[in-house]
Amino acid sequence: MAKKRYAQVGLGGRARMYYKAIAKEFSETSELVALCDINRTRLEYANEVLENEFGYNRLPMYGADELEKMIEETKPDVVIVTSIDRTHHRYIIKAMEMGCDVISEKPMTVDAVKCQEIVDCIQRTGKNLRVTFNYRYAPHNTKVRELIMNDTIGKITQVHFEWILNTSHGADYFRRWHRDKRNSGGMLVHKSTHHFDLVNFWLGTYPKQVFAYGDLKFYGRENAEERGVTKFYSRVHGQKNAEGDPFALRMEDNENLKRLYLDAEHEDGYIRDQSVFGDNISIEDTMNVLVRYASGAQLSYSLNTYSPWEGFRVCFTGTKGRMELDVKEAVYVNAGGDSKNEGVVNSKTITVYPLFGAPYNVEIPAGTGAHGGGDAVLLNDLFGTPVEDPYKRAAGYLDGALSILTGISANKSISTGMPVDVMSLVDLPGYRKI
Repeated sequence: MAKKRYAQVGLGGRARMYYKAIAKEFSETSELVALCDINRTRLEYANEVLENEFGYNRLPMYGADELEKMIEETKPDVVIVTSIDRTHHRYIIKAMEMGCDVISEKPMTVDAVKCQEIVDCIQRTGKNLRVTFNYRYAPHNTKVRELIMNDTIGKITQVHFEWILNTSHGADYFRRWHRDKRNSGGMLVHKSTHHFDLVNFWLGTYPKQVFAYGDLKFYGRENAEERGVTKFYSRVHGQKNAEGDPFALRMEDNENLKRLYLDAEHEDGYIRDQSVFGDNISIEDTMNVLVRYASGAQLSYSLNTYSPWEGFRVCFTGTKGRMELDVKEAVYVNAGGDSKNEGVVNSKTITVYPLFGAPYNVEIPAGTGAHGGGDAVLLNDLFGTPVEDPYKRAAGYLDGALSILTGISANKSISTGMPVDVMSLVDLPGYRKI
């Protein structure tokens, strides 16, 4: 059987997970044929990693403005999009128009207009888009799906979902391009897309109405000033005021961060180690969201990005009882170490409380590696030999759209102070407007 051919666009911190999997674990079924990025230094570094660590032949490299040329010359079957979020739609649409299927990192895109453009392109071209929701594949999240499918606590009427990011991982979004909402859609799109997708996945439903509050309460210069901070800096590298700051990211001390960003910034001006207490942060760090679903279920969701620990808690109330999922994750900075350590689970429990009966803990299958063991299963599903999946974890463009539309609606609600009807934002095939 011929290997499937892949080209990858965007070679920042998240990219290595994909090209490493193709070059190593799934080399018998998959082949990487080209690399594309706005930054030549990052292109060269990715090629170096592929050659030195995985014995791969040097790949042709293309600039961000050479996508069409790359597809014409290297003829990939699939284009993998791991670029900055606001550019996803651009590469997704052009690749599909040129006959390729696409795998996109989450979020699929950052606003309703771009979402509609992607949906329209798929309807026009008939090409396939996969969105990589790795958290679906984590054993504890899959087990929750199984328990709900098996009617363990009856019909779900209410969900309380609390996601907590610590002062290492959470702070990192305020150093990088994510701090500009135009780039990322804010945390309620970039990060919460995972969480809103999990609720859709677990309950087998989709959002209809959203109301939200959100604000910048901890990061940013004004907040730091109010706490009495007097020493400020724009970035860490080369600035004396950054010395001794526990929030400072020192790229020169980490080979991967140095090669990906510090050595590359002369080409595109991207600064990876900005101060989290600087100006020009347009995303929120404290968020609360209410969602009403087509199934009738209600969600209360909170996201905090400056907590002492990292993980999440989800409580499901149903007509036959209650279920609680409690997960604590390890500390991680994007591209600051091996990707297999990202989102590693330190502890996890699922407890079921029957309406009339004794509570009990549910055994969770073992999982190892990144995102609670979800990454390895996802990568096999993408590049290996996937097996029949009763949980239907593979996510397509509708899943990608429905997850971001919760966050996009929340952003609109924050700005207007009003509830938002989700389906008023886009025209999705098969989904009725409210």
